[in-house]
Amino acid sequence: MAKESLTPGEVRDMMLVVADRIIEAEPILTDADRALGDGDHGVGMERGMAAVKEALAGQDFPTVGKVLLSVGRAMMSSMGGASGALFGTLFRAGGKAVGEAAVLTGKELALILKDGTEGVMTRGDAKPGDKTMVDALYPAAEKAGEVADLPVAEALAAIAAAAAAGRDASEGMIATKGRAKTLGENSLGKPDAGAVSVAIILAAMSEYAAT
Repeated sequence: MAKESLTPGEVRDMMLVVADRIIEAEPILTDADRALGDGDHGVGMERGMAAVKEALAGQDFPTVGKVLLSVGRAMMSSMGGASGALFGTLFRAGGKAVGEAAVLTGKELALILKDGTEGVMTRGDAKPGDKTMVDALYPAAEKAGEVADLPVAEALAAIAAAAAAGRDASEGMIATKGRAKTLGENSLGKPDAGAVSVAIILAAMSEYAAT
């Protein structure tokens, strides 16, 4: 049954589903990064999400924020490199934004994505159109603000669709950040690997909330 809101325990379980989906997608993420970078994004995300599973499994969390802070710390400490810093920032900034919230609703989702996206943009010195994970995150955050009053399952469905559209739009962008910027116009026609990860994360969250 589609969920109106999520308890901290349900947010923990949702993030465990996210971790499994990213781990399963390692070959997809590796191929996406190999086309534009050094090909290590998939393995890094797999390692980060394995650490997330270890940090969350069997643990009780009193608030939504503490779940997300735990996710961010696990990714940041296990992954290293730019992806670890950026995805860790996404979840840590999101966790701080909702603080002591006892449930996750559409309003909390909007806060998480707003502050998480701003944190990633600041840390990565990136903006929409640079062909980075921001190109999936920014439209997801914008959509989250628009659907904040909806039940969490409906909000996440709309947010996941916005992220997927942003991932697809990144194919038509010329990379201006990271290793991919050296490719110039040769970066056209391929999605950014970080944007692919963001789309998978939000799709997995939507999948969990819909059941």
